[in-house]
Amino acid sequence: MHAQSGVGISGGQARIPATEPTDSDPRDQRYLPATSFRSRRSVLSGAQRETWERLWPELGLSVGGACGDGHGRDEPPLDTRAWFGRQAPLVLEIGCGSGASTLAMAKEEPDIDVIAVEMYRRGLAQLLCAIERERVSNIRLIRGNGIDVLQRLIDPGSLTGVRIFFPDPWPKARHHKRRFLQPGTVGLIADRLLPGGVLHVATDHPGYAEHIAEVGAGERRLCDADPDGRLPISIVRPTTKYETKAHEAGSAVTEFIWLKQ
Repeated sequence: MHAQSGVGISGGQARIPATEPTDSDPRDQRYLPATSFRSRRSVLSGAQRETWERLWPELGLSVGGACGDGHGRDEPPLDTRAWFGRQAPLVLEIGCGSGASTLAMAKEEPDIDVIAVEMYRRGLAQLLCAIERERVSNIRLIRGNGIDVLQRLIDPGSLTGVRIFFPDPWPKARHHKRRFLQPGTVGLIADRLLPGGVLHVATDHPGYAEHIAEVGAGERRLCDADPDGRLPISIVRPTTKYETKAHEAGSAVTEFIWLKQ
């Protein structure tokens, strides 16, 4: 089983203020996750460091003090039109790991802009190297946690899609509060999706799959999508080496595809 890195809020468990949610206000009385990332080595090779230093100022952005040179809380939402140099449908991928799926799906959809979010510098450096090698122009990267990005940098109703592939399942019961996909997080995602936007989630952990199904069913702004119907973004994922290992270990992959109503 592989649990691809997820991203979450740092520090203690955070409660969203208790107000009645609206279409433009995802706040409710449920918890956001306390955290959903694990410690991981992030030492770069010489080639990765050179590519990082050369391309990160143009293609990357750090959020939060832990990552250095981060956005402050008073910064305005991202101007994605200026960052990408065009106006296009926007997809946010949270927890991209080393970016294998990010790169493959972006290459298949050159008319869609993709922002890949990841905590771990080495994974982002690998993706930067691949972007340059494959000459892909529709990917930008953010180093930071997904909730910070959604709360600080993304306007309500601005995303065509959100992708979360193989987030850390935190399998022990006492760690379930750390899972990224909680009611509050899914509500925040729903707020940032435009009507008809897609939330696409995949997991190879059966317990987490049950949890995700329950959380998704509880978000009134999302409905099940017809995977054979017409969707604004592709839902065809490449099979990564980690997913192959999961299949070999007998783990089934469960996918969830929701539409913003």
